[in-house]
Amino acid sequence: MTSAVTPADHDRAPIELPQRVRLEILGAVMLGIFLAALDQTIVGTALPVIVTDLEGNDVYVWAFTAYLLTSTISGPIYGKLSDIYGRRPLFLIGVGIFLLGSLLCGLSQEMWQFLLFRGLQGLGAGALFPIALAIIADIFAPSERGKYQGFFGAVFGVSFLLGPAIGGLITDNFGWHWIFFVNIPLGIFVMYVIWRTLPTHREEGADRHIDYLGAALLIGALLPILIGFTNKQFGDWTDPDVGGLIALGLVLTIAFVFVESRAHEPIVPLQLFRLRTFSASVLAIFLAAMGFFAAVAFLPRWFQFVLGSSATEAGYQLLPLVGGLIIAAIGSGQFVARTGRYKALIIVALITMAIGLWLMTNIRPDTPLPLLYVWMFVAGLGVGPTFAVFTLAVQNSVPVRDLGTGTSSLTLFQQVGGTIGLAVTGTIFATTLLDETPRQLVAAGVPEQFADAFTQGGSSGFNQLTSVGDLGAAILAQVPEEARPFVEPLIPDIVNGIHTAFSIATGATFMVGIVTALLAVLVVALIMPAGKIGEREEAGWRPRPAQAEPALE
Repeated sequence: MTSAVTPADHDRAPIELPQRVRLEILGAVMLGIFLAALDQTIVGTALPVIVTDLEGNDVYVWAFTAYLLTSTISGPIYGKLSDIYGRRPLFLIGVGIFLLGSLLCGLSQEMWQFLLFRGLQGLGAGALFPIALAIIADIFAPSERGKYQGFFGAVFGVSFLLGPAIGGLITDNFGWHWIFFVNIPLGIFVMYVIWRTLPTHREEGADRHIDYLGAALLIGALLPILIGFTNKQFGDWTDPDVGGLIALGLVLTIAFVFVESRAHEPIVPLQLFRLRTFSASVLAIFLAAMGFFAAVAFLPRWFQFVLGSSATEAGYQLLPLVGGLIIAAIGSGQFVARTGRYKALIIVALITMAIGLWLMTNIRPDTPLPLLYVWMFVAGLGVGPTFAVFTLAVQNSVPVRDLGTGTSSLTLFQQVGGTIGLAVTGTIFATTLLDETPRQLVAAGVPEQFADAFTQGGSSGFNQLTSVGDLGAAILAQVPEEARPFVEPLIPDIVNGIHTAFSIATGATFMVGIVTALLAVLVVALIMPAGKIGEREEAGWRPRPAQAEPALE
């Protein structure tokens, strides 16, 4: 239930500062988030050049995975430590580690060095997003947070817009090393503003005990689970480095829950899950992320393979999705700030997301681009509030002393949901592509015996044909010289059939998002109370000792 406490009791900022100072802090925090988000899009554009220069094409995916692993795993730990020691020192440490990783990435001479330092970058980035959101919760009252947290969606959208252009410009004119070096002056500026303006807010009576065993088990559980689901892109569920690692992670997760239930000051306080708003939010965002991450992963590949777009062009072709996200994220924040209500908005957003994904299941090679952009925009309108408003709901429901922990837990479930979603949709994509290719080749006019030959080598061999480039030339290159006169007239039909199968497989991945979005609707509708910003949900979390007034340094 929600408390009948008057807004004056709960609807106030934990740290009360002049408006000018709050806006300075907000600007610096958003710049820090912009750095981390921009880094990802810039690196994505420059990575083909980097792996070619460092001779690391065989470990291409680990340039992203190393960053994702360390940022995901470290997030909850940073969140808990920021609740104990204050946001300022932990945010500064995170930015500092991120800048050190950026410097070392730029100085890398071998691929193993680059991957190691990408992991170091991720270790710093793990502090930025959850602590940035917690800082906003510290300096703004619950009724004000919606106005400002909605802008975080805009920050990601702008970084997505500028990243490919900046990455290409720097790489082509100065070399890929400089895409990491440019982070350093901007990061130093962020550190200076935060150090100068943000007080260290902590509770003098708060327990400074650190749950080392819980932290170790959290890392031990998440690491094999995330690596196992990442490896699923290249193996089967029964492989030891896929199913075996996931099973090991689940066993350690059980051990983590057992230890946390008895810890004096747990990394993730299990009593937070007694709050229906918190439980519904983390479960629903886990489900929503499973669907949305698939759209982000598979749409650019479709643009490049089927339409022949470059990597940069494919990035810009996602702008309708990003535009819908930005508009909806900002608008939903303003709506919550004005009305204080969020449950109905979340439900409508999730349904809109499901509708947008359902529309995109109809994607085909001959789908008019303006129509596809409309479908993407609708999906973006649903995604924006989904990821913006859950943060507001969680921060409104958890105790002030657990703001960092609650926010970082939400981020953790979102990232893990996205990782699992990519593994599941990747399997669906590969299976559907193999099943549909012979069927669509025959429908395009290719002889049946010839069509069946395309998938006889299984997914690993067929994937070579679905690489970006001239598909017709790639097919002819694999045909013996004496057979080419017979195959060459069929090339247009073969390309059309494979493109259609690829499109159907891409559309099939969106079905996962439809199902998970609708499941998230049920979770929110049945579990989340109809709360209001400024009213805190009551639950039976463990009583804390009486504590002194918050200290500002």
